Amino acid sequence: MNNFFLSFLITILSGLSTMIGTIIIFLNLKDKNKVVGASLVFSASIMLFISFFDLIPSSFSYINKIYEFLPSSLIIGVYALFGGLLCDYLSKKNDKEDNLYKVGIISMLALVLHNIPEGIITFLSSSKDLSIGIPLAISIALHNIPEGIAIAVPIYYSKKDRPKALKYTLIAALSEPVGAVISFLFLRNINDYLFAIILSLTAGIMIYIAIFELMKESLKTISIKSNIKYFLLGVTIIILSKIIM
Repeated sequence: MNNFFLSFLITILSGLSTMIGTIIIFLNLKDKNKVVGASLVFSASIMLFISFFDLIPSSFSYINKIYEFLPSSLIIGVYALFGGLLCDYLSKKNDKEDNLYKVGIISMLALVLHNIPEGIITFLSSSKDLSIGIPLAISIALHNIPEGIAIAVPIYYSKKDRPKALKYTLIAALSEPVGAVISFLFLRNINDYLFAIILSLTAGIMIYIAIFELMKESLKTISIKSNIKYFLLGVTIIILSKIIM
């Protein structure tokens, strides 16, 4: 690939934008509960939007090359459900952990799984055509910021441990260039069906986290009215980012 190094750099920068979300844990904010609640529901709105309007449609487009509409829909539904059930299992296995901390860890695991396919897509797009790859990378970078918030805020406010919050956010950030490396070395072995499975599994996990972890936890700290306000703010921002890009 002629643009290997430039494409890899673009993917790294896109992934590292996740770390911008950690800025919030360095601010001297008075109302901890409001910050935590607003951050969680804001991140949840981004995750739900990405799942329903990016991951699931992309998964369908890949698997629909192989099967008709109904089988494709059923396969995506089954794997998305499996992703949600898997997340539920992991959540219950970690019930002994502080709930807010658990939210951060599960978010980190889900976003690692989500960022690897993103890294693959960003790297391949940039390698083939920079005029496509760069706007795509910017769009991904913008929605990576609230994903960083979803990891850093619950971990920091549950443990008061900035290095730990930064470490786990960085793991999620670096998973995107890992996707670039995978695409460069092994992409020939990744067929449309497998890629569709990865995307639908990730969608199921992110939907579960958004609804049953992030939004559930946010309701403990801020009102329903505030939840709706920050949810709509998140949706508005990601829609605007897609229109701009």
